[in-house]
Parts: sequence; structure tokens; C-alpha cells
Amino acid sequence: MDSSHTRLDYGKMGYGCKHYKRRCMIRAPCCNEIFHCRHCHNESTSDRHELRRQDVQRVICLICDTEQPVAQVCTNCGVNMGEYFCGICKFYDDDIEKKQYHCDNCGICRVGGRENFFHCKKCDACYSMELRDKHSCVENSMRHHCPICYEYLFDSLKETTVLKCGHTMHSKCFQEMMKHEKYTCPICSRSVIDMSKMWRELDEEIESTIMPEDYRNRKVWILCNDCNDTTEVYFHIIGQKCSHCQSYNTRAISRPTIPQ
Repeated sequence: MDSSHTRLDYGKMGYGCKHYKRRCMIRAPCCNEIFHCRHCHNESTSDRHELRRQDVQRVICLICDTEQPVAQVCTNCGVNMGEYFCGICKFYDDDIEKKQYHCDNCGICRVGGRENFFHCKKCDACYSMELRDKHSCVENSMRHHCPICYEYLFDSLKETTVLKCGHTMHSKCFQEMMKHEKYTCPICSRSVIDMSKMWRELDEEIESTIMPEDYRNRKVWILCNDCNDTTEVYFHIIGQKCSHCQSYNTRAISRPTIPQ
């Protein structure tokens, strides 16, 4: 390796914070204070104001302490202040194994490799190629807070999961939800996994559970959370089955009554 490459790589992966490995700090124009990154700024401010990544104009090299305008290479000591650098986001990161890339449609940098993701214009978010033409579109699906932890999803550092209904949440929050046997979307109440086995078990339980005479022939109107169909079915204390999609993920929208 020649001396120019040695200089560029000096200190690589040896500096940074819990969010990013980088060889510079940023000066926040909103408060004129210095932080390792915008997340460090946002987590430390008592008045909860947030720093827009595009607003950063000056950085401080951690190798030679030189403050300078935003650029990838330090004007004084000549090191790469970030192996990955985005001049639009003013973003630095030495850990290029993340496969960072800038998405012009999102307007921010993403991780995972450009070749592995596509931008859905209706959802206005980058999704895995595995979901191309295989997901339910929800307008601006990522521009809201995780329904479990309430962290804003669009620029979250945590991995996200796209549910069958098209809504999104953090993958870790989704896993926790499954551990607690919560199988419906917290936003729209649609089933998030294949529930057919559980529906068959409910069929058997209902068949073996005889309702009292007074309720045996009563009917109730239900709304199905899975297919949005509204039907009139026989009332049962265990649950009401949608006659359209066979789901028990339903809710009663009327009182049980005896048909006239």
C-alpha cells in the first residue's frame, strides 16, 4: 500500500460513537456545539430539538483537530474522515460493510446495498427486492412512528419489518409482539401471520361447545379485520367466523338478536 492510501486509511474504525465509526465530529449549526453525529446531538439536547443532517456545514477532524467545511478528506492531515461519505446528507461512516448508498427518492442514505433494494414510490420508502410486487402499498408507510416503541421509522437506525397489510414496525418490536402472542397489526388489526391452523382449532372448540338455549339461534353482525367484509353470522361466545374469508379475526358491530 502506498503512502497516500496509508494516510487516507489512518485511524480507520478507531474513532466514532455508538452510532457510527468515523474520524470526525460535527458542529451543529442550531446550537453551535460539537457532537460525534446528529444522533448524539438529538439524544443530548434537553429541549428535544433535532438536527437536520443536511444543515451541517462544518466538521472537526479527530486525527488532527482541524475544523473545516464538510468534505470527505481532511484539508490538513489528508485522512478520510469517513470511508463512506455523502455530501448531500453530510454523512460519514468508516464501516463500509453496511453497504451504504444514497437514495435520491428517500433523500437520505440507506444501508444494505443499492442492488438489494428498490424504492416504492407509493410507500415512499426503500424495500428489499424480495418485496417488489409482493407487498401491500400504504402511502408514506415509513413516515410514521413504530406502533410499539413510537420511534420515527423513516430514518431509524434499526431494522424494520413490512407486515402483510403494508404497515411497518421495527423488526425487534415485531418479534417481541409475537412472543406475547399478539398476531394482529397494531394499526389496522389485520392478521400479520398465517392463522389458518388457529382458525381450525377454534372450529373444533366451537363445535364441542354448545351455547345455552337462549343464545343458540341468535345472530350478530360482524366486521372482519382481515378482509373488511361485513356479514351476519350465528353468535358464539368463543368467536364469530367470517363467512367470506373464514377468519375469526372479527369484531361484533351489533348485539346478538333472534332472526325475525
